[in-house]
Order: sequence, then C-alpha cells, then structure tokens
Amino acid sequence: MNCSVPRMKRDKCKGMNFMRQKEVATVVSQKCIGTGVYSMIIKTKAAEDAVAGQFVSIYCKDKTKLLPRPISICQINRENGTIRIVYRVVGGGTEEMSAYKAGDSIELIGPLGNGFMQRENKKAILIGGGIGIPPMVGLAEALKDKAEVQMVAGYRDELFLTEELENSGKLYVATEDGSVGTKGTVIDAIREQNIEGAVIYACGPTPMLKAIKEYAIKNNIECQLSLEERMACGIGACLACVCKSKEKDHHTNVNNKRICKDGPVFMAEEVEL
Repeated sequence: MNCSVPRMKRDKCKGMNFMRQKEVATVVSQKCIGTGVYSMIIKTKAAEDAVAGQFVSIYCKDKTKLLPRPISICQINRENGTIRIVYRVVGGGTEEMSAYKAGDSIELIGPLGNGFMQRENKKAILIGGGIGIPPMVGLAEALKDKAEVQMVAGYRDELFLTEELENSGKLYVATEDGSVGTKGTVIDAIREQNIEGAVIYACGPTPMLKAIKEYAIKNNIECQLSLEERMACGIGACLACVCKSKEKDHHTNVNNKRICKDGPVFMAEEVEL
C-alpha cells in the first residue's frame, strides 16, 4: 500500500487500518539519544509497506494498560525488515518501553494512518518541532531523490536527530534559548534564513502547527500537517483525538475527524487548530 497519492485517491487506503492484525515483533536495538528520548529499532512486518508519516500502535506488557501507545515511524528499512521509532518518555507506557532490550518481544499494530503526500519536483520545507521531528527524518529520506529538501527543526534546547536530517538536505535549527541556530520558533528561523518552498510538511505541537498553517495560507504555500501529537490510542477506540474539520464527516454528518483514522496527516485547510 502506498499512500503517497492525492487524498481523493487515498480513501481506499483508510480502510486498511481495520485489516491490520496485532503482531509480535522483535526489538533489534534501543538507546537513549537525549534526555528522556529513546531510539528503538524493531524487526516487524510493518516495514513492508509503511510510508513516511504513518505510525505504529504499541501494546504494553503491563495488561492493566489496555490501550496501545501510538508512535510515529522515524525511519523505514525495507531491506532489513525494520522500522525505527524515536519517542519521549511521558508516562507509564513509554517508561516501560524505554526498558526494552535487544531480543525482547513487542506487540504492535501497523503501519496505521495516512502518510504524507510526497510532491515530486516541488521544493520542500520540512518542519519538525520537538518529538514531531522524528517523522521528518523518514520523509526527508523519501523525498531527497524527488525534490529539493530543506528542513527546519525546532528544539527547546537539547538537539537530537540532526545528523540524520543533514544527510537528506539543508538543515536549519531554531532553539528557544538561542543556544543553537535561530533564537525563537521555526517560523522565526524561516523568516531569518529567507527559506522558500512550494510545499510545507510539518509535525509538532499544536501551537507550532497553527502558526505554520497561518504562514502557509498567507504565503499561498501548500501545507500538509501531521497532528500525531494529539493521538491517544491510535486505533480509533478512545475518541480522544477528534478534531474539528471544515467539511462534515460522511459517516457521522458532523464537522469532526479522528486523527488516528482520517489522518494523522491532513491538508492544512481541512482542519481547524
């Protein structure tokens, strides 16, 4: 399944989420790459047809935690049959995951969701903020032979994944404290560095995505946003990730979309932030 096509042709892909079966995958390796930030490589069938922007839902071994944890896919290695996830420890589920070691089994479902629509021959601006940076690594790798790739990564202070990003194009950095790159936000970096492009791909915290959407509309730039930060279970069970949409859902007839099922990637004009 390749979801890198216009949304009107992607509807057939959405139903694939319901056909995915839980899989017992294997941890290949794991390491800490920042304060509370971990990188895990997993041997999984999900590597066969995953695309940039999709995610996997990982089940805890602690069965008191019934719902899985949705984690964005950072990199895909089809040859080795592996995916890489990079996540931050924010609760009991991810704390448990951070203790996994090579050879451990891990239950997951994936790949899930709609990935980014990759535009060929269109100068790209990839924007990631915080733990929204990992999916930009895989997207940059997928795009680098199709279009000119520029990346803007926003951090609070501590940097991670910069080497991987630099392997796929020009990287600009923004930090809140100004310790590296532009002091301020990713929008500040775009303006300071006079970064221009034909399409924006972005993932990160909602305030950042809202600012990017406004910037894209003002400058008439196509903009795709991943709202993965707002997902809770990743399988459509909890309804915690419902967001307002411009158009009515054709099933419920209300202006709502479930990010895990209808997204996590949307055209900026589709959703209200």
